[in-house]
Amino acid sequence: MVTQMSISPAAPWFRIEVNESDWRDEQARDLVNWYGQMLLVRRFEEKLLDLEKAGLIHGPAHASIGQEACGVGAMSALGTHDKINGTHRAHHQVLTKLLNAELPEDFDISRDSFAEGMDTAIYRLMAEIMGLAPGYCGGRGGSMHMRHEDAGIVGTSAIIGGNPPHAVGYALADRMLGRDAISVTFFGDGAALAGTTYESMNIAAAQNLPVIFFIENNLYGVSTHIREVTRETRLSSRGAMLGIASIECDGMDVVAVHRAMLEARRIIGETGGPVVIEALCYRHLHQSGGRAGSDFGYRTREEEAEWKARDPISLARARLTLLGVLDEAAFSRIDSLVTERVAAAASRLTEPVPGGNALRIPDRLFPDPATVDEGIVGTLAEMKGARFLDHDQMHGRAVEKLKYVTAASETLAAAMDRDPTIIVMGEDAHQLRGGVSGFTKTALERFPERILPMPIAENGFTGIALGAALNGLRPVVEIMFGDFCFTAADQIVNGVGKVRHMFGGGFPVPLVLRVRISPHTGYGSQHSGDPSALFGMFPGWRIVMPTTAFDYIGLMNSALRCDDPVVLFEHVAFYQREYEVPAGDREFCIPFGSARVVRPGAACTILATSVMVQNAVDAAEESGVDAEIIDLRNLDHHGMDWETIGRSIKKTGNVIIAEQTARRLSMGATWCAEIQERFFDYLDHEILRVTGGLAAPTVSSPLNRAALGDADAIRDAMRRMCR
Repeated sequence: MVTQMSISPAAPWFRIEVNESDWRDEQARDLVNWYGQMLLVRRFEEKLLDLEKAGLIHGPAHASIGQEACGVGAMSALGTHDKINGTHRAHHQVLTKLLNAELPEDFDISRDSFAEGMDTAIYRLMAEIMGLAPGYCGGRGGSMHMRHEDAGIVGTSAIIGGNPPHAVGYALADRMLGRDAISVTFFGDGAALAGTTYESMNIAAAQNLPVIFFIENNLYGVSTHIREVTRETRLSSRGAMLGIASIECDGMDVVAVHRAMLEARRIIGETGGPVVIEALCYRHLHQSGGRAGSDFGYRTREEEAEWKARDPISLARARLTLLGVLDEAAFSRIDSLVTERVAAAASRLTEPVPGGNALRIPDRLFPDPATVDEGIVGTLAEMKGARFLDHDQMHGRAVEKLKYVTAASETLAAAMDRDPTIIVMGEDAHQLRGGVSGFTKTALERFPERILPMPIAENGFTGIALGAALNGLRPVVEIMFGDFCFTAADQIVNGVGKVRHMFGGGFPVPLVLRVRISPHTGYGSQHSGDPSALFGMFPGWRIVMPTTAFDYIGLMNSALRCDDPVVLFEHVAFYQREYEVPAGDREFCIPFGSARVVRPGAACTILATSVMVQNAVDAAEESGVDAEIIDLRNLDHHGMDWETIGRSIKKTGNVIIAEQTARRLSMGATWCAEIQERFFDYLDHEILRVTGGLAAPTVSSPLNRAALGDADAIRDAMRRMCR
C-alpha cells in the first residue's frame, strides 16, 4: 500500500508577530526616531508628487507611500558599512539610509534640529530625482537609479529582478575580503517571480553569503494582483524551497520589520546566510504618480480603505500615544520639523517664475549638456606604471613556444598571485583540471578557494560579478559559449554596460568577461555565435579579441589592470596552436587602443578580427595581392586605433573589413560608417565587407563552413577591389 509522507523544507520558514509589549521593549528614542523618519519619507514623497504635478520632474516618481515601515524598519538594523540596493520604488530605503549615515549620536527627532549632513541628504536626493546636477549621480539616475557609496547605497536598478544579483556580489566581496558586513536587496512581488531573482537566491545559498533578500509584497505589479500570476502567493516560500531561512512579517508595522531584520542578522551570524524576508505591505497610490489605484479600476476603494486603516504612520502614532511616549504637541513638532526640512530642500531647487506664482528650476542647477557622454568609461589612468610590450619590441629578446590555452592559464595564475582581489566564476570552472577550456588549470593548483563554481545561470552570475566588482573584487567570469551571452544580456547591457554612466561615473567597475567562441566546431546554431556586436552597442564595455598567445598575455593583463569592464573573446580554433611569446614572461601588457600591422602592403587595407587575420594573410600570399593586414585587437568604440587605420587607408585607398561571423552580427557596418566620416577623401573604392552569411552555423559540416567568412571570401574581395 502506498504511503504518503509530508515533506517540509530543510530551512526554517516562519512568521514574526509583534504586539504592544514588543513596542514597549524598544528604546523610546528609537521608536520616536523611526516614527519621525517614516513621516519624513511621507512628506518628502508628497513634495515630490507636487513637483511632478507642476512639471518639475522629468520622468517617473514611484512613491513608496504606505510602505515607509519597510524602509525605516529595515534600515534600523543596518550600519553605514552595510550595503543596500533597491528597485524603481526605493525612496523610502535610500532616504533613510542616507539620513542614518549622517545621524548625530543620541539624536532625538522630537527635540533636536537636523544636522547639516541630514539636510544635505534630503536636498541631494531630491535634486537627483529631479534630474539636477547637485544630485548624487549628477541627475543621470533620477528616481529609479540612485547610488551613494559612502552611505552604503551601491546602486538601485529599474529592471525588475535586476538588482538581487548585485547584492549577492556585494556580499561575496565582503566575505572574501574579510569584512563584517551584510547586504540587503529590496524588491517587490513582481521581481520575486523573476528568473534572475531565483538564480541569485540559489547562488547566495550555495555560497553561504551574508545577504538578505527583502521582498516588499505590496500585492500588485502595476495593476496585476499577485494571485493572478502565481498559485503560491506566500513569496517567502521561494527562499525556503532553496534552503534559505525565510521570515514573513507585517510590513505595515515598523517594529515587526525591525525584529525580522534582527532575526535575519542573527541567522546570518550563525549560518553565514542568506535570509529571505517577506514584508506584507501596500502602496496607497498607483504604480507612479499621485492617483489611487482604484482610479484605474484594478482595485476597489474599499480595499484601499482597509489597508489605509493600517497605515504604518498612523499605526505608529497610535502605539506611541498608547505607550505615553509622545503627546500631541510632540507629534505636531515632529511634523513641522520634517515638513520644514523638505520644503527647505525644495526651495533650494526651485524659484518663482518672474511675474507669476508658478515655480521653475533655475538654469544653473541643470547638468551641462556638453557632459552627456562623459563617464561612460574611465581614463585608463590606472594603466600608468604598467610594463607594456608589443611584437615590434621583441628584437633580440628570448622567446619560447607556448600554446594559446597554456598562455591563458599561466597568465591568469600570475595575475592572481599579484592581485588577491581577482576571483574566477563560471560553470565547471573548478573541475576538469581547468574547466572546459583549461583556463583555470594553473590557478586551480595555486588558488582553488578563488575559483567559484556557478550553476547554469549566466544572467545571475554575471550580475553577481558586477556587484562584486562594485565592492572591491576583480571578478573574471567565463561564458562557456558566445551564444550564452544573450541569456545574460540583461546584466551585460542594463547592468554592466550602463552602470558607470548611469550613476555619474568616477568609480571603478573592474570586471573581465571571458567569452569562448567556436563557430566552426559543429555545435549548431545555439552554440556557434560571436556576440561581439552586442557589446559594441553599449560603449561602457571595452572589447578585445587576441589572435595569438602573445596578444592574449598582453591584452588579458591589461584587462586585469583596467577599471572598466572588459570582454575578451577567445576563438577555440587558437587554443591548441603554438605561438612565440617572451620566454618566462606572463606579466607584460599590451596597451588598449593599439591595432597591429601584421603584414605591410600598398594595394589595399584589410581590417581583420580573430581567425580572419591569418585567413587574410593566407589569402594575400596565395593571390599575390600586396595587402596591408591589420589585426584590430580592440573592437570597442574607445579602443579602435584610428591612427593606425587612417595611416594605412591614406596609403592604400582601399579597405576590406574581414569578420568570420554572420553578417547581421558583424561590427563592420559600424566601422564602415566611421571610416567614411573620417577618411572619405582617401577612398578610391567602396568599402567591402567579408562576413559569414545571414544564417547561424548549423551542425552539417558543409553548411557550417558555408555560414562563415573564410580566406576564399577575402581572396574574392581582394580580386574585386584590386583587379
